[in-house]
Amino acid sequence: MSSNPPTEHRGLANWSLRARLLVVVVALMTVACLVIGVVTELALRKYLLGQLDDRLTSAVDRSVAGADLPPPPDGDRGPRFLFAPGQGENTLGADIDIDGNIKAGVINSKGDFEDVSASAQQTLKDLPTDRKPHTRDLGEVGEYRLIAAETAGGRTIITGLPMQPMQDTLAQLGLIMAGVSVMGLAVLGVAGAWIIRITLWPLRRVVVAARRVSELPLHEGEVAVPIRVPEADANPRTEVGQVGAALNRMIDHVDNALRARQASETRVRQFVADASHELRTPLAAIRGYAELARHSQEPTDIVHSLNRVEMASARMTTLVEELLLLARLDAAKNPVREPVDLTRLVVDAASDARVAGPDHRWQLDVGSDPVVVQGDSTQLHQVVANLLSNARTHTPPSTTVIVGVRQTHNRSAVLTVADDGPGIPANLQSEIFERFARGDTSRSRSAGGSGLGLAIVAAIVAAHHGDVTVNSEPGRTIFTVTLPV
Repeated sequence: MSSNPPTEHRGLANWSLRARLLVVVVALMTVACLVIGVVTELALRKYLLGQLDDRLTSAVDRSVAGADLPPPPDGDRGPRFLFAPGQGENTLGADIDIDGNIKAGVINSKGDFEDVSASAQQTLKDLPTDRKPHTRDLGEVGEYRLIAAETAGGRTIITGLPMQPMQDTLAQLGLIMAGVSVMGLAVLGVAGAWIIRITLWPLRRVVVAARRVSELPLHEGEVAVPIRVPEADANPRTEVGQVGAALNRMIDHVDNALRARQASETRVRQFVADASHELRTPLAAIRGYAELARHSQEPTDIVHSLNRVEMASARMTTLVEELLLLARLDAAKNPVREPVDLTRLVVDAASDARVAGPDHRWQLDVGSDPVVVQGDSTQLHQVVANLLSNARTHTPPSTTVIVGVRQTHNRSAVLTVADDGPGIPANLQSEIFERFARGDTSRSRSAGGSGLGLAIVAAIVAAHHGDVTVNSEPGRTIFTVTLPV
């Protein structure tokens, strides 16, 4: 088996962000220095070569003009034009006659003539006579820039200047630029590491905040997430601040979700406890009256016990049906949508309420035009019936109950149920639409309610994308249901 680590654990991808940024910056600066150096060398070489060609052109003119000079008195055997005024040190000269005989050499540092090798002479013979500069390597004397010119007598005059001074200048410049670049990259590396460290320090604090959140014992029921990225590190105008702000938003969502989960679990536990209590009461009554009927010998007692058992079972059936209705409303995704005449529905429900509560005064407040909404007619009828039943159950006789419906200018239907009863305590109004909520905290059954009527109203209205509110004070209570038309 190979001992090499997997590919994904190698390479730049596993370096820290700080190291990668530093490497990228230094690499880019290295490339920039190389480009600058190469461009500078090329530009300087072109400039120096131009200057050398200008000097060479002047030297050629002097050579052609001095080609017919008399030989020097000391009998030097070199080309005569090499000794013309103005010819510099290391200037090369070659004189080729019409028969191909060549005299070629250079002026040394002492002003004497030195012959060039046979191979260099052959290179000079092969030079085109086009009066254009050419670069040739002449072996031991080095590289020369050469121009060949033909005289009127058919001779070929070659003049050359050494390229070594230009190459020395370019080499020296390259060394200087390399040294400066190395020093600059070293300074850049140190300064860049420090700047990147300072710049990324807020990101480090964001990481610390995220790590602290990940270490919270959320699995043990912890619902509060008090940790946040500091405001200074959550500035949306910076990249790190955007990360910090996004992390804070995520923590807020987690915090809200945990609180919602705790509240939901609390409601579920309370719901189960209340449902158990509500079911235990009729079950206890059924058990007690069944025992009484089994042991009693009096027919009247048996009949009474059976009547009470029937009433308790009816109450339990109603409670179970209401719980099932709430469960269906919670699970329903797309309730029935059909035109419903809300005005007709309110009139029918008010008529039923008059029969069920003749000791109350019932009044209608509806217009001549019907108010039509989209929804489930059975569920909307239950909304009105539950609100009227709630008004009848929790107000004394002779209370006036006014039920009305109207359509607003913003295309909403508004259903109201108002009474002049004693009102709802202010501390209960915020939770009156919760399940098993009652104004009577002692759970008295004198009113006969299960505590689910208004919860069913709120669930049905929410399923129809509406809203239900209550506003109550002594002598005036009004429930308002708003539904989209």
